[in-house]
Amino acid sequence: MIGLVTSLRRELRRAARDLVLNTVIASAAVVPRARWRLLRVVGLDVHRSYVQARCFFGARNVSIGAGTFINYDCFFDGSAPITIGRKVRIGMQCLFVTGSHEIGTPDQRAGRETAEPIVIEDGAWIGARVTVLPGVTVGRGAVVAAGAVVTRSVAPMQTVAGVPARPIRAS
Repeated sequence: MIGLVTSLRRELRRAARDLVLNTVIASAAVVPRARWRLLRVVGLDVHRSYVQARCFFGARNVSIGAGTFINYDCFFDGSAPITIGRKVRIGMQCLFVTGSHEIGTPDQRAGRETAEPIVIEDGAWIGARVTVLPGVTVGRGAVVAAGAVVTRSVAPMQTVAGVPARPIRAS
């Protein structure tokens, strides 16, 4: 019974967090230039930035540097920390996925949960609909082309594109 009560409390806290963070603050009724302040109030490490509406934050362990622009409908998993540097540009509908699973047994292929942090360094540009997977660092000033799936870290000043993302040039 105690386990059930603890589990219920955890779910209620998560629902309350999602209501405030991903419904109220993410609403188009909130002015984007003010959203960073509200994100700080609820516990995210967010500096003066421009965060558009309808972004989803799965946890409070997201850090956003000063001067960063995040476009509409981005998803920040939050199973592990996500650190976004200063003056980063993120296109619409990007996914930052920190959680995954080990490959399990044949009767349940999604095995034990795993999580690794994501780091987007200063000045990087993440194009629209990019997916960044667990454990990836996108280096300072790097460019990730629209639609890319980033499975490995990207060197500073490098441009990558494709599925999976591959270097196309050093900038």
